[in-house]
Amino acid sequence: MNRGGVGSASIVLIFAVLCMAIFTAISFISALTERNLIEAEVQMVQAFYAADSLAENILAEILNAEDEIPESILGIEVEAIWDWDSLVERVRFIVEINEDNALYVEVAIGLDGYDILQWRMAHLGYWEADETLDVWQGYFDDDFIESW
Repeated sequence: MNRGGVGSASIVLIFAVLCMAIFTAISFISALTERNLIEAEVQMVQAFYAADSLAENILAEILNAEDEIPESILGIEVEAIWDWDSLVERVRFIVEINEDNALYVEVAIGLDGYDILQWRMAHLGYWEADETLDVWQGYFDDDFIESW
């Protein structure tokens, strides 16, 4: 008994092919997104280690300075302050990693050697509160009470 129309098996086959095409597109887009995230992470790690290497070179220059610590080493501004309480010289400098992050370094240099006080990455951006939501402040105004 041939009806001459599209059978239910053909409709199921078309639906299955359409679903496979959609899942393939979703998988491809997901893979591209993951690749972009990984590339951004690789760039961040490379920038961090480049800044870390520069900070180590600056610290080596500071420790090899015989008389006075220079105000700038390898293009980075260096701040040196004498701490009378602990009788050490505190040296600080900031190495930029990228436009959003920097490596902060603070070292205490004394007669018996040096101690690293800070060697950390910090975010340079500023946080701003989102004040666009109209949130109830806990009191009713006169218009609300009159309309009630």
